[in-house]
This record gives sequence, C-alpha cells and structure tokens, in this order.
Amino acid sequence: MAADVRITGIEAHLFEYELPDHGHDYNGFSIIYKKGSTVRRRTMAIKVHTHTGVTGEFVGGTAASLGQLQVFARYLLGKNALERELIYNDVKRGLRFSDKVGMGPVDVALWDIAGRIYGAPIYQMLGGYRRKLPAYASTYHGEENSGYLDSPETYADFAQQCLEMGYPAFKLHVWGQPPFDRDVAAVHAVGKRVGGKMDLMLDGSCAYRTFWDALKVGRACDEEAFMWLEDPMSDAGVSAFAHRKLRQLIKTPILQMEMVRGVEAKIDFIVAEATDFVRADIQDGGITGVMKIAHAAEGFGLDVEIHATGPAQRHCMAAMRNANYYEMALVHPTGAWQGPPVYKNYRDGLDAVDSNGCVDVPEGPGLGVEYDWDFIMKHRVGGVEYK
Repeated sequence: MAADVRITGIEAHLFEYELPDHGHDYNGFSIIYKKGSTVRRRTMAIKVHTHTGVTGEFVGGTAASLGQLQVFARYLLGKNALERELIYNDVKRGLRFSDKVGMGPVDVALWDIAGRIYGAPIYQMLGGYRRKLPAYASTYHGEENSGYLDSPETYADFAQQCLEMGYPAFKLHVWGQPPFDRDVAAVHAVGKRVGGKMDLMLDGSCAYRTFWDALKVGRACDEEAFMWLEDPMSDAGVSAFAHRKLRQLIKTPILQMEMVRGVEAKIDFIVAEATDFVRADIQDGGITGVMKIAHAAEGFGLDVEIHATGPAQRHCMAAMRNANYYEMALVHPTGAWQGPPVYKNYRDGLDAVDSNGCVDVPEGPGLGVEYDWDFIMKHRVGGVEYK
C-alpha cells in the first residue's frame, strides 16, 4: 500500500444555485421560506489530485474559504496527502492572520484521498463508534404571514410534525427581532406541545441585543426544560465572560463556540466555564480539527455537538462517543431545503431520517459520496487551479 501520495494539483470552483420560494429575513442575513421569491447561493467544490491518480473531493465552504485557500494552495503541491497532521499544523500557522476557515475543505479532501487509497470509509479510519446517528430537526428562521413558521403556534405544529416523523429532538431558529416577545412565546408554545416527548433547543443566532434579552429568553428555556440555549447574545458568540455570567443565572445548559475557531480557543472557552456543550464545525480545520476538539472536550467530560449537515459531519459523529445529535439543518414544514443539489448517492432534508429519527453514515471509501460535477461546472462562477 502506497505510503507516499504526492499532491500534484488543486482545483477550487465557486458555483451558484437557485433556491425558489426563498427570501431573506428582516436584516438580510438569514434565508427564510418566502413563496414566490428566489435566492441565489454560492458554495465551493474542490478536488485535490495526487500522483497515484486518486483524487479527493469535497463540496463545502464559501468565497471566504476560497480566498484563504489561495494563501496556501501552492504550499500543498508536492506534499504527501497522507500527512494530514503535518499539513494541518503548517496551514494553521500560515493562516494565523485569518479565521482559518480555508483549512477545512482541503482537510476533508485529504481524508477522502486516504479513504479511497485504503478502501475504507472515513469514520472507520477515525476509529468507528456507531453507524446510526440520531438527528434533531433544526428549523428555518421565523417568517411573516407565510402560514408556516410565522407564529409560536406554527412552531409548535412543526415540532409535533417532526415528533410524528420520528425525530427525537427539535431546535428552534426564531425571529430574533426586538422586543423578542415572540421568541419567548415560541419557546413556551413548543415546550407545552412536545416537552417531555422530545429534547428541545433554541438557537438565538447571536440576535439578543442586551444581556437582559438573553436572560429573559434563557429563563423561558428554563421553564420548559430545554436541552440547550445556543448563541444567545450579540457578541457574535465569542465572549467567554458574558456567557459565564449567563450560565450563572439560568439553569438551561449553554452551547457555544460555533464562531470560535480551533481547538485551542475552544479549550480556553471551556476552562473559562463559559459553555456546557461544545460546538464543532468542519470549518474548525476540517475532520482533523473536529476530532481534536471532540477528544479534548472528552477529557473535560463535555459533549461536542457538530454544526450543520453533510457527509463529513456524519463521519465525524460516527467516530465520537461524546456527541448526542446530528443537526438536520435547516428544515421547514414544506420540506424546503437550502443545501446544494450536488449529490448523486446521498441526501439530507426533513424526510432523510428513518422512523427512529436517525441517519446512516456513508459506507463507501473515503467520504463515500459521489458529486454531480456536471452540475457544479455548469453553474461555476469562479475559482482557481494550481498544478
């Protein structure tokens, strides 16, 4: 088996796709369901070529990821694709003046190469812990006069729908507009409808503008025995001191660090007693970075919840003991979905769970997924190539 697999080229393509019946919320940042409107989204697809003819692939990341890739892409040429730890540490240093989101897509592609070479799915190469992943329904953000997620009662209706589909847990993304009374009312409406039957979470998406706003919402979560309150405050989710103070005043566990990058910064947050659950993301240095975070948090006795959907997320969670749920994000009562239509043998979405609310892990070599490169290249709007 080859131990020296040299990188000979990197392709990165930015492509665009349309989301019919979607729009933007009041401030233009969150995508919501909006009948008759269309949103255009962009994401990145990469290929890492090797001298063996084995190519690693991954779809994920943004224009920011593409920009950072261009800082270190030439460094990768000639490197051994199997030396992911060396590459991780070198690139982390090379991107020390940025948030390092450009590392993740490349790292996943390198894991894909390794899996293809050794003929094994990534989760088995990581150690393997399970093959069925319980999922939570993670909702779209709140809408106005849509007939769907436009009131506390419609959130409760959707929670009931997800419960009947088999989901064991439900997370609300709500409106996030002052005075935040609807957000509090949605917490109570969902809690009264399905509390005790599902684990419940609220993601504030860093919308609550004062400490008092966050405290009011947190106390509502206390009353309904929510599993966690996530990113409540407008500090962009990075203030250890503020979240430690909030933890001292509410009973609901806090989930933080979606916007805090890297294992070192996350451990600092843990040591500061500023979170209860640890958030990890493929943008935290890819699969290599996520697993570092999972193992470090395990040493503190804490659980790690992986952000968002995708095959890389599934492989990581399948190799972790200290994770509870796969985030099926974002889902809507209509079945609307925001992800790119690029998979031939894989899917996420509201109805992608089995009757027990679980998803499977791809079993093919590497990521175990096949991408529709014809679609990607047809909708390409930019990119770079190095060889």
